[in-house]
Amino acid sequence: MDIRAIAMGVAFAVMWSSAFTSARIIVAAAPPLTALSLRFLISGLMGVAIALALRQSWRLTRGQWRATIIFGVCQNSLYLGLNFVAMQTIEASLATIIASAMPLMVGLASWVIFGERSGWLGGLGLVAGLIGVAIIMGSRLQGGADIYGVALCFAGVLALTLATLSVRGATSGGNFLMVVGLQMLVGSFFLGLAGLTTETLEVDWSWQLVAAFVYTTLVPGLAATLVWFRLVNRIGAIKAATFHFLNPFLGVLIAALVLSESLGRWDILGVFVVTMGILAVQLSRQKQVRA
Repeated sequence: MDIRAIAMGVAFAVMWSSAFTSARIIVAAAPPLTALSLRFLISGLMGVAIALALRQSWRLTRGQWRATIIFGVCQNSLYLGLNFVAMQTIEASLATIIASAMPLMVGLASWVIFGERSGWLGGLGLVAGLIGVAIIMGSRLQGGADIYGVALCFAGVLALTLATLSVRGATSGGNFLMVVGLQMLVGSFFLGLAGLTTETLEVDWSWQLVAAFVYTTLVPGLAATLVWFRLVNRIGAIKAATFHFLNPFLGVLIAALVLSESLGRWDILGVFVVTMGILAVQLSRQKQVRA
């Protein structure tokens, strides 16, 4: 892994982690599902346009169409939709930590459902990650964190975990950016329907809202996808996924700097343990591939 790949990986992690902070600003001033639907509509159209410019095809394989629909619904509509609703009542740092547990849940589910062995390093990482999440949850719930919001975040992570397991190996065949753009449009459609039936269109306009929406649409929504696309092409998906271990730390740090969210000693300890757990799981996956 060269310096350029490392820089791309860190940049992706920063962009991904910052999405929760900008989302927190958005949902404080606008209906969450409608705002997210509009974000995906813009990002999706831009992603498809860029894919066409790169001569990627609309003609997806059957597996890619299945992955497009499943991820469009489970990742963009359920996972992110539930997180946006949850962040009306919980802090961005807590949502980031719960979302960062997804690689741990995928690893655990792969072992329980498919019998995949992750080795001693992966097993240790799973245990450490779950302990870290428990430390943070205990601290935050004692501090008065909204249980309903926490439950929505966990439900979103569960939806994404199930989607990841259900389409394993189905996204190969090229046209990656086209697939992602279409996934965004699928998510936009279902989020729009949910917003129309459950939300009142009341917006508290401010420059902070506009800036957060533009940032969320262009940076985590589109730029992060492009960086991830190039990173995977450069070093492969397994090695690229290693950079997810930075997400808990960066997400909490960005939320503290931008939103002045407080951090206790148990939060810091939990974030460290979760980070090391994710790193161990991802390194274990690399060893399995090499073997």
